[in-house]
Amino acid sequence: MIRKIALAALAAVAVFHVAVFIEFGTLWVGTLAGYKELLLVFAFLLPTFWAHAYIARLFGADRLTTLPATAKALLEGQCVVLVSVAFWLLFFTFPQHYLVPTAEITPKVLRLSLAISAVLSLFFYYFVEREHSRQHLQQEVVRVAQLQKETFQAQLEALKNQVDPHFLFNSLNVLGSLIHLDADRAGQFLGQLSDVYRALLDTGAQTLVPLRREMDLVRAYAHLMETRFGAALRVEWDVAPVWEQALVPPTAVQMLLENAIKHNGSTPRKPLIIKVSAADGMLVVENNRQPRTDAVASTHTGLQNIQRRYHHLTDRPVEIVPTPESFVVRLPLLTASAV
Repeated sequence: MIRKIALAALAAVAVFHVAVFIEFGTLWVGTLAGYKELLLVFAFLLPTFWAHAYIARLFGADRLTTLPATAKALLEGQCVVLVSVAFWLLFFTFPQHYLVPTAEITPKVLRLSLAISAVLSLFFYYFVEREHSRQHLQQEVVRVAQLQKETFQAQLEALKNQVDPHFLFNSLNVLGSLIHLDADRAGQFLGQLSDVYRALLDTGAQTLVPLRREMDLVRAYAHLMETRFGAALRVEWDVAPVWEQALVPPTAVQMLLENAIKHNGSTPRKPLIIKVSAADGMLVVENNRQPRTDAVASTHTGLQNIQRRYHHLTDRPVEIVPTPESFVVRLPLLTASAV
């Protein structure tokens, strides 16, 4: 708003004094009628600039894609000219008749003024508004590229953690024990392990996935951890089906469970309890705090990656609430229209 007003004011002063110089050979005009006309030029340019912003959005790269490029460009230029003619008559010519009654508006002068207004409008549109739109598009390209980079880093980190020798060693140890004790549970464990790797690989270059898909990964991962830790770990779920189509960055929820398990100790008598719930447009992961005796140094890389990805996707922040008793992270649940 302020930018448009300032730009219209500067442009009005420049256009007015150029016209005065062409007409009288001087940049100074000290008459009240002259300053009234300056005000009318400003009144013409301000709504024109607002209309330019709307036209630029209407003819953006992702709009009217069925039209040939040439036809689209011609239609865009015609819209700019028609708007300028209408605004010139509405905000300059008609008010000038009442505010500056001494001004003579002959048909020739009117035609000339309309032609000049159209040329001015085209100039400002293509050299000001389109340049602004181009810069905005470049910023959007950078934002998308940065988001894809953060997504790849998160997926690589998640995959590295699951390919980590300790994870595989522990998983294979659990699987080996289950084969001797309970063949059915061993088969189920192997299936969940396969689901975890498949989910990590299937996300590909996606920056958002439905919560339902993310929960498939999280439940499979939680099952592996619950099988490994037994009564020392309990994961509780409260995610209603109504939230399943909401969108989240891939592996974000799984990373939160992994962090909770990594940085907290647990025993059957004092289990680590992780609660995963959804309410009020937020996915909440909460765990009781039980610092490990062999404390693992935290780099906060996982949380920072999640925060950066959300920063590129939405204005809604990731909420992190640490207390002496618990650690809570709230992730905004997104929709396609809000991204």
